[in-house]
Amino acid sequence: MIRREMLLDRAGWIEAFDELARRKLRTGLTLLGLIFGVGSIVAMQAVGEGSRREALRLVEGLGLNNLVVEATAPTDETALRELRERSLGLTRADAEAALSIVPGAVASAAEKAIRTDSVSSDHAASDAQAFGVTPSFFALSSLEVAEGRVFEDRDEQRIAAVAVLGHQAARDLFPKGDAVGQQVKVNHVWMRVVGVLADRDLSAEAFEGVQLGLETNRVFVPLSAALNRFASNPMQDELDRLLVKLEAPEGIESGARALSSLLDQRHAGAKDYRLVVPAQLFRQHQQTQQIFRVVMAAIAAVSLLVGGIGIMNIMLANVLERRREIGLLRALGARQEDIIARFLREAAAICMAGSILGVVFGAVLAYAIAALAGWQVAWAFLPLISAVFACTVVGLGFGVYPARQAAQLDPIAALRTD
Repeated sequence: MIRREMLLDRAGWIEAFDELARRKLRTGLTLLGLIFGVGSIVAMQAVGEGSRREALRLVEGLGLNNLVVEATAPTDETALRELRERSLGLTRADAEAALSIVPGAVASAAEKAIRTDSVSSDHAASDAQAFGVTPSFFALSSLEVAEGRVFEDRDEQRIAAVAVLGHQAARDLFPKGDAVGQQVKVNHVWMRVVGVLADRDLSAEAFEGVQLGLETNRVFVPLSAALNRFASNPMQDELDRLLVKLEAPEGIESGARALSSLLDQRHAGAKDYRLVVPAQLFRQHQQTQQIFRVVMAAIAAVSLLVGGIGIMNIMLANVLERRREIGLLRALGARQEDIIARFLREAAAICMAGSILGVVFGAVLAYAIAALAGWQVAWAFLPLISAVFACTVVGLGFGVYPARQAAQLDPIAALRTD
């Protein structure tokens, strides 16, 4: 048995590092496998965790507990007319029915695009687009106000001429700030600004094919105002998008099936809508990332294996080169466990150096990948420790055999070695 004090011998550790330093090229080549292995694990963890957190942040804009229904009526007038003979399209009545029938549904919100010809203020013009939304839309879309307030139920009931501006729209229309309380003109209608949304600063414009972050350059008005104060094609859907929030994430799949069945029935089987389940999009993204992690883990495992073989190789070479030294130590009274501890310290020293350099290399690699691919980087403590632990286990595992070979040398035969 190797006693604990043998491995904790300070002088022995200094001697182990000195011994490796005398063989710089051989030690450096051995370290490469460990550095690449640990670096791959560290980079994989950082990029994977960053991607997971960013995906979660992006999908929160759609709402993890939401079901999103988008109108998909054809643009061709003839096809649209034929469709309307079967289905009225997406309506506010669909939202009311969803709240009544879909299991676990606790809230709904609606959105309607306004054909926007111009948006301006007394100070500047903007290319922003106008949309009518219900008061609950902001909460269900995880939109927060930086100034003022969002719509209230009374705004919807009174068909109020009020507006909430996205961050970019407010900056364009009111370059000097202080948008709240001022007037904006959407087409021919003047609206009083009651709020400005905070900038979410999303890193991507789309997630799994769904557009995100468009609210920054929009002007929001109450849905009732959009339907009554602005002209629209009577053949179009009453709503362009419908959000249904479920009480618990466990009911997402059953709720999606129930909502799809309800809309099929209400729309007479016409496929004039698209159902988007943000939670499923997030899971799909995670499955894609899982493939990436498996590939990176395989590369890391191969690199660590190569590094372990390198450690065994350098340790066996050291044993052959230091046979006389080992014989002299045995002749002076060193026991087999002392020799094993001596060589295991050298293997552990290589592991320590490989782990430290590997973590540094992995951090540089992670930020390089993030810069080139536009991904995010995030760090977690446990995976870093796991990478160092894996490197240590591999190094010591491959160092045991050479250490035992050195300990089992015949002292007399070793001393006679040229």
